[in-house]
Amino acid sequence: MSDDFRDAADGVYQALLARVGEGTPERRLDATRRAVELLGDPQRAYPIIHITGTNGKTSTSRIAESILRAYGLRTGLLTSPHLMRFNERIVIDGEPIGDEDLVRNWEDVQPYLEIVDAELVEAGKAPLTFFEALTALAFAAFADAPVDVAVIEVGMGGEWDSTNVGDGQVAVFTPISLDHTKALGDTVAAIARTKSGIIKPAADVVSAAQTADALVELTQAAELTESTFASQPDAFDVASTSVAVGGQLVSIRGRAATYDELFLPLYGDHQAQNAAVAVAAVETFLGRGTQPLNPALLEEGFATATSPGRLQLIGIEPTILVDAAHNPAGAKTLTAALRSYFGFEEIVFVLGILGDKDASGIVRELSSVATRFHVTRSVSDRSMDEEKLGDLVRATVGPDRTFVFGNLLDALEDARDWAQDGERRAVVVTGSITLVGEAMAFAEDENWKSAE
Repeated sequence: MSDDFRDAADGVYQALLARVGEGTPERRLDATRRAVELLGDPQRAYPIIHITGTNGKTSTSRIAESILRAYGLRTGLLTSPHLMRFNERIVIDGEPIGDEDLVRNWEDVQPYLEIVDAELVEAGKAPLTFFEALTALAFAAFADAPVDVAVIEVGMGGEWDSTNVGDGQVAVFTPISLDHTKALGDTVAAIARTKSGIIKPAADVVSAAQTADALVELTQAAELTESTFASQPDAFDVASTSVAVGGQLVSIRGRAATYDELFLPLYGDHQAQNAAVAVAAVETFLGRGTQPLNPALLEEGFATATSPGRLQLIGIEPTILVDAAHNPAGAKTLTAALRSYFGFEEIVFVLGILGDKDASGIVRELSSVATRFHVTRSVSDRSMDEEKLGDLVRATVGPDRTFVFGNLLDALEDARDWAQDGERRAVVVTGSITLVGEAMAFAEDENWKSAE
């Protein structure tokens, strides 16, 4: 029976894939709004913490959800994209939605999605996209569970992202920088303006430290909606962080109290930053920033937090790490973490980048710690051709440090062989989330976490 549901759950994903993909979102809310209206507005059945930004959205969402779960709340969590299985996107009470529940909810919502599709086509508009249909499915699944609170990560942007049919009591902004410029604008201010669209009337806003132009946009949006605004570093901040076995010890000055030396099983100063934003978001949700969090529950929430695909160890002997850095800011964060938290002397990057990303910027950032690059591509049809990416890498670091492979497995195997031939060498797979997900699947199949 479980295999039947597994196949049926995979069928749900295939049905969604038949729709227009996530890379080309529709700039509209009316279609998703109509879908959830027909479903009885499930997004109104629970409070929402809505999270947007350029980097750190998923990790911040996951840390916040973990803290809320430590408080005994039944949580929903929507993140994207997934790494290995579609179910990962819709998390209920800390676990990816089960195949049976996914299929049952899909069977419930599909007829209503088809009604909306027909209405849209009749009006000369495109049917619901992959992400619009996913959003309706997730909101319905959370209402069905039911959950006490949902942490919702924006898919792209904010104002016209389909998740914005939900009204976040707390609107959260991680650092905003240039990404998805064709869809969101070619300046940080323009991107921040689009993202600020998640701020609803009389909401509570929490923001990471931002550039001056981004901060202006967020502040104005908060004022126009008569929302409260708590931003880093004035309202909260990372007090300190130090390397620890398996992660780091973090002290955070929250909105309501300071929380000292909590163990966070995630690597990198950026994860301490994400944790600070998550703490401020939860303080804001539970007590509007005036009531300290329970230290024991916060400690539990941190200790159980995970962020798959973000500086995650997937292999030993040799060390293989994956990181979902897919823009220059993410690559810069990755290189800083590799310097501070690990003692590698030589690193090979297994690199694949989607065609619409700033590949030159990513390579420039990684080159400062790279011994060599194994250039390849993911199975995504949006992936940059490996030969084209190889030429770009050669122009940056030279031909002696650049090796091109037609598929990820060959690139990984050769990188593992190279790493095993030296001391304190590591393999880091990065450049796109799809590439990271494929590497994680290979590692699981080959049991790379067992010493050979």
